[in-house]
Amino acid sequence: MKKNTIRIGMVGLGMIFRETYLPVFQQGRGRIKLTQEDNPYEIQLIGVASQTERSHSTIREQFGIPCYAGPDAVNQLLSLGIDALCIATPDGTHHFPALQGLRHGCHVLIEKPSVLSLQDLDVLEEQSNCSQSMARVVYHKLADPDHKRLRTLVGENVLCHVNSGYCTLLEPKSISQGTFAAWVSGRNPSTYVAVHYFKLIDFTFGPATLAIGWKLKRIGCHGQRGIVGPSQGSTWDSVQNHITYEHPDGREATFDIHTSWVNPDNFPGYVDQEVQFRFDNGTWNASQRKRGVELVVDGLTPIELKTNINNHYNACLMDPWGPKVTKGYGLEVLERFFAEIAHVEWDGSKGDRNTRLNQVKSLSYADLSGDRNVVAMVHATEAILDLASQGKPGGVVEVNGEHGGLVLSLPGVEERVILYEKPI
Repeated sequence: MKKNTIRIGMVGLGMIFRETYLPVFQQGRGRIKLTQEDNPYEIQLIGVASQTERSHSTIREQFGIPCYAGPDAVNQLLSLGIDALCIATPDGTHHFPALQGLRHGCHVLIEKPSVLSLQDLDVLEEQSNCSQSMARVVYHKLADPDHKRLRTLVGENVLCHVNSGYCTLLEPKSISQGTFAAWVSGRNPSTYVAVHYFKLIDFTFGPATLAIGWKLKRIGCHGQRGIVGPSQGSTWDSVQNHITYEHPDGREATFDIHTSWVNPDNFPGYVDQEVQFRFDNGTWNASQRKRGVELVVDGLTPIELKTNINNHYNACLMDPWGPKVTKGYGLEVLERFFAEIAHVEWDGSKGDRNTRLNQVKSLSYADLSGDRNVVAMVHATEAILDLASQGKPGGVVEVNGEHGGLVLSLPGVEERVILYEKPI
């Protein structure tokens, strides 16, 4: 049987690439997988693009493929004739390469958040539909076993009618002041990591599991500055989001989401993260740092190795039947994207391709069409924090109100700022 190959181009070679994409490409190169119709295929990384050439030597040594840098790097990469473009660049730089990829007819996978504004999302959605290509977003926390269990209980009406919730994810200083130092200026941890919980809440409690009518209503946020950047600047150490939804019955549910990237580097976990949700008939409390495993090794923990280790995300483990293999839900979501491409392109006749494409695009866990509420929250957060950095704090954004789709108000100020006119 003929073996089909998905030719992949990668944009961005930073931490996310090293932790998730690279293991997939290392283990997937030349490896046969099966689609839903048992048509064999393989994935092949054929080129990369990045802002600098720092990481190119590793890629050339392992894969022997072209590496491009500079302002025309993405166009050079696309000229290789790729089928799928993966984008893992800083959060404010996703739109342009994604649009380039879609215009070339590539399937595109974007690390969260997809984009920072609803206007940019509209452009990508339109191009995806025009090109008949998939545009997907990586929200790997949806594949966390704990979150899948939560969604199962909600979907089966075991946990009924969420009322409120709290989510937190605090990253160490080494992330903002080291790993992300080249691009962190003017940025905030909410856009980078709170989006995981924006999506978790929107997807878990929304139309995917409840009756149509779950509506995003209001978005607010506050934050702190002074560690990563100046105390009166535009770079934020931590952000607290306040998100309100309305149930189909008119009752409201509100969620507080706290994120930061100034946690001490010697914190015993990679990050401090937990979720709490309260329902009419129960509660869900999960410490995602303390999952029942603690590790102490003299001279190694908690710096080089962490005391609280996460064996679910990405871990290099020895199976009983073979050598070490990197596994985890951080890799599974990427492998799923390639399986979806194979399904669209090869699981049936060419005449039925659009049917298969629309089937995959209807899976709102990753498609751009299911990302509108998340991008609305990102868009609102960016605008509120921008005004706060100008000495105008306390902004609140109303969603789908009488004045527009996304409208920002400041306390004591009659004039409103229309961020997005159309309904979300």
